[in-house]
Amino acid sequence: MKKYQNQIPTVMNMGIRSMFSMLRDSLSGRAGRRPAASIDSLAFKQAESIAASDAPRVTWFGHSAFYLEMEGKRLLFDPMFGSRPSPVSWAGTKRYTRSFPVQPDDFVELDAIIISHDHYDHLDYQSIRQLKDKTPRMIVPMGVRQHLIKWGVPSEKITEHNWWDELELDGLTLACTPARHFSGRGLFNRDSTLWCSWVIAGRETKVFYSGDSGYGPHFKEIGEKYGPFHLTLLECGQYDERWSAIHMMPEQTVQAHLDLGGNLLIPVHWGAFTLAFHSWTDPAERVTKAARKHQIDISTPRIGETVLFASGQYPKTSWWG
Repeated sequence: MKKYQNQIPTVMNMGIRSMFSMLRDSLSGRAGRRPAASIDSLAFKQAESIAASDAPRVTWFGHSAFYLEMEGKRLLFDPMFGSRPSPVSWAGTKRYTRSFPVQPDDFVELDAIIISHDHYDHLDYQSIRQLKDKTPRMIVPMGVRQHLIKWGVPSEKITEHNWWDELELDGLTLACTPARHFSGRGLFNRDSTLWCSWVIAGRETKVFYSGDSGYGPHFKEIGEKYGPFHLTLLECGQYDERWSAIHMMPEQTVQAHLDLGGNLLIPVHWGAFTLAFHSWTDPAERVTKAARKHQIDISTPRIGETVLFASGQYPKTSWWG
């Protein structure tokens, strides 16, 4: 079985001390790891049609799922629309929102669905099954194709890509770029598929999505090759010093944005599930504080709220407070 590796050494095997400290944290019942009540989201409905001249916009659906309209194209990223990021529907952490802001039937048509890696909180079986007939293309990193074919996606719809591959999508250039993470959906297939970030470059607009990633030199490398970016959607959540090599801390999220040459930052990978020990509001609070310190523009939209990110007017409310 082929095994993929990170660009730089990335240790993910925790020692006895770390394991015991995690057990302690699991049993302590730390306050604030979930909202006290279900949080509200804004209902989303895709427009029947869009034009190339329409202002670019993005809608975040919680965690890392988002929808991007840009230069006449409609792209959906990591559409995990399920209630639990788990191999079974009855176990695992449950979504915070009372009702999900979008359903597959709310999409009229998609130009492509784009996946960053095969973990359950990014690649969801039921979501793919319900969305597969809404798009002619599914764009994935190496090895992920096998999952989609098994789930009934026609092979001719799927293209697989390695780091630094570029592909054209009707006037947009997409680049599969490095991330610092790992992959696998079972006990015995770890790192058998690739994990990645994505560059989306049009004639006038550039967007970057980090996927899941620890901080590393790849952000600077991507920024130098493809930046600057009008918008970065960067991982900020489910972090811990014990696994910081594969999930950035909020202050590193801001540094990654600077490395990329980003204009507006929208933090993702938070606001939906409890997959770490920090409070559920910690990502938003720490990343906005770090962004202010570095005088960078940051937007924290509500789940389901559409952001016209080139307008200079974007949501900044602390809605989680």
